[in-house]
Amino acid sequence: MARIAGVDLPRNKQARIALTYIFGIGDARAQRILTAASVEPTKKMQDLGEDELNRIRQVIEGEGQVEGDLRKDISLNIKRLIEIQSYRGLRHRKNLPVRGQRSHTNARTRKGPRKGTVSNKKKATAKT
Repeated sequence: MARIAGVDLPRNKQARIALTYIFGIGDARAQRILTAASVEPTKKMQDLGEDELNRIRQVIEGEGQVEGDLRKDISLNIKRLIEIQSYRGLRHRKNLPVRGQRSHTNARTRKGPRKGTVSNKKKATAKT
């Protein structure tokens, strides 16, 4: 199994697909990395040689942040927004949608499952 940026990449996938398993690398960036490393994108990961993997690693390191560093930066940015009490920071703190979506009827992914209404009705007694 090829290990790049601390992530084990699947052996039986094409190189352009396998690189997207790394946080911060999407399809377009994977294509750009592989062309810069002069590796064929449709080649399976198990068929790549050690020199090709090293070229891919070098391109990824030189291109920018991925995986742990990127996750840390994102979390620090969110903490900064919460700390300065900006509108976006308050939305993060309350676990509500941040980018202006409506939340009256939707946003179940962000808000979590519905909290059922508490009914105080007495159950109807069974007539016999």
